[in-house]
Amino acid sequence: MKLEVEVISKEIIKPSSPTQDHLRHYQLSFLDQVSPMVYNPMVLFYSCDGTTQFNRTTISKKLKKSLSDVLTHFYPLAGRVNGNSFIDCNDEGIPYLEAKVKCKVVDVIHEPDPGELNHLVPFLLDDITNITFGVQLNVFDCGGIAIGACLSHQIADALSFFTFLNCWAATAREQAVSPNPQFISSKLFPPKNISGFDPRSGIMKENIICKMFEFDGSVVENFRARYADTQSLENEKRPTRVEALSAFIWSRYVAVTREQSGPQRTYAVIHAVNLRPKMEPPLPSDSFGNYYRITMTIPSLNTGEHGLVKQVRDEIKKIDKDYVRKLQDGNEHLDFLKDSLYRVLMKGELVSFNITSLCRFPLYEADFGWGKPTWVGSPALTFKNLVVFIDTKNGDGIEAYVSLKVEDMTKFEADEELLAYVNKARVC
Repeated sequence: MKLEVEVISKEIIKPSSPTQDHLRHYQLSFLDQVSPMVYNPMVLFYSCDGTTQFNRTTISKKLKKSLSDVLTHFYPLAGRVNGNSFIDCNDEGIPYLEAKVKCKVVDVIHEPDPGELNHLVPFLLDDITNITFGVQLNVFDCGGIAIGACLSHQIADALSFFTFLNCWAATAREQAVSPNPQFISSKLFPPKNISGFDPRSGIMKENIICKMFEFDGSVVENFRARYADTQSLENEKRPTRVEALSAFIWSRYVAVTREQSGPQRTYAVIHAVNLRPKMEPPLPSDSFGNYYRITMTIPSLNTGEHGLVKQVRDEIKKIDKDYVRKLQDGNEHLDFLKDSLYRVLMKGELVSFNITSLCRFPLYEADFGWGKPTWVGSPALTFKNLVVFIDTKNGDGIEAYVSLKVEDMTKFEADEELLAYVNKARVC
């Protein structure tokens, strides 16, 4: 449904105490430098029911005070980015907007349109500036609220985003434990000269549409069983939820686009992988920064999605301690990124299909004092051939946010085999 959103106030929230002088220069890491120059968005919805009543003034006051307090621990967010080099942690603060939404929270949750959710966050996602973080408090006609936030991908990945949101929520609840984020990424992955690589590459606004498809837990288990029953996975663990759903969605994308792609073009399935547990020693989950990398799998179209599960698994296994050591040098990985972009964007010989999973991330933990979110949704992102997986609230099913060219989406969403498995109540 179309959302009618009116911004009614804007202000800047600064840290409650000044950042110490020796912390005022935050160096970006190599992995920060090569991350896409976009904002990552998320919207947390909180319904107003018989037990939870929201007063906009009270809630806004609590959010702003706790945000000011938590920014003293996450001080780079209140600073300003200087090029693709460092953050001046000058405590200039972050934008905080309040908006009225002329509908009910339940209307959005039952018919979530990712493109409309973009109205609930404070920034245009591809219009990145030197500001790294922003918040928009949205108040609905029913009295429910949604907290929309954007974090620059230039300084942090999705897990860092949720770490911050959950620390902010804990601060709002006046929890005794003090946040202790680790800002050491540039020591582990020193910055490089990345000339010849453009971190804005691949960002698109025109002719891209994002739709959300929900797969119930029983359906996901069905896929796991289907792909486990293959020769390639003999003596191996059965496919994970993400491996199985990745294989199915990729297979349906190929089925509806292969004819127009042409036989001379090769498909590449790209997965984002969390590096924290791959490090030696492993990094704690609250390590702040861009601790992720990608694997590229060239699937065999002969074995189809059944073979893809094993191929992807083998590629991810290559991201080990030796891989991380080479990555810390940076040069080899930078050459890989340049070559991949050239093959995808310039020569057009690779059709890339990108998959990011936020499953098992702590999305539903942000309790600011009025309970955990009713639903957490993602606005539409600015990339084509991108799939983002998010757990349903019960943790069994998966919501797949699929971004494709408009003409590809027309075919994809009409695919009968896809529709046979999608939760019809939430095809959005």
